[in-house]
Amino acid sequence: MKTSSKKTRASTQIVNVNGVEIGGDKFTVIAGPCSIEGPEQFQTTAEGVKSSGAVLLRGGIWKLRTSATTFQGLGSDSFSFIREVCKKTGLGLVSEVTDARQIEELHDVVHMYQVGSRNMHNYALLKELGKTNKPILLKRGFAALIDEWIKAAEYITNGGNNQVILCERGIRTFETATRNTLDLNAVAYAKRMTSLPVIVDPSHAVGISELVPDLALAAAAAGADGIIVEVHPNPAEALSDGQQALTLQEFSLLMKKLDRVLNALDRGLQRPPEMSL
Repeated sequence: MKTSSKKTRASTQIVNVNGVEIGGDKFTVIAGPCSIEGPEQFQTTAEGVKSSGAVLLRGGIWKLRTSATTFQGLGSDSFSFIREVCKKTGLGLVSEVTDARQIEELHDVVHMYQVGSRNMHNYALLKELGKTNKPILLKRGFAALIDEWIKAAEYITNGGNNQVILCERGIRTFETATRNTLDLNAVAYAKRMTSLPVIVDPSHAVGISELVPDLALAAAAAGADGIIVEVHPNPAEALSDGQQALTLQEFSLLMKKLDRVLNALDRGLQRPPEMSL
């Protein structure tokens, strides 16, 4: 992983995820539910976010939850319909790996492994991911210093896997009005000091769906390479994190606003292959 003393988009490493190049001039939008709850929910969400311009899907298969009694994900029982939805939409899947033993199991299901906030310091997991040939989305720990986040990425790259994308998802501060505090300082710093693409998770950063679009637009203005945002057909009935998920209609409106903001910055949205101009 190279460091750079100047912030230029050309110095950013390009990471290819299912044909989507992250880290170039185009802004990448990854969208989908916090948890994959079933075939209908996942397919409806996938088709909806794709029609609005998302180029990759997000969706939890296994979920690390604060409470042991809450929904933990469908696990391997969901693999067959996940593959079917991804094939039908042509969109690659980004999903969290919570245990090194899941890496091989998920290999033929996901197109990019996600390391969640709680596992940023799980160096044994990072070392194992360094041996893989798939892209890694590395979320910042909710109490991690920027330097610790960057050094966590080095556990992966030192293992031989340079396909790492950093994700700022908000940190825990003294403020309790929102779920976390989005640190756009970290986005600008990581863009300047590393060669890795940097994206933002506005959903986990704020935890309030009404505020997610504002943070997404701010991330674009701050120079992030993209966002990963939670979308659900009916957030009120979501099995996890419904309070921070956008509806399909809200997501469509956000994409239109993002397009205008990015155009003003001489950038643009990535489009699904068949939507490319």
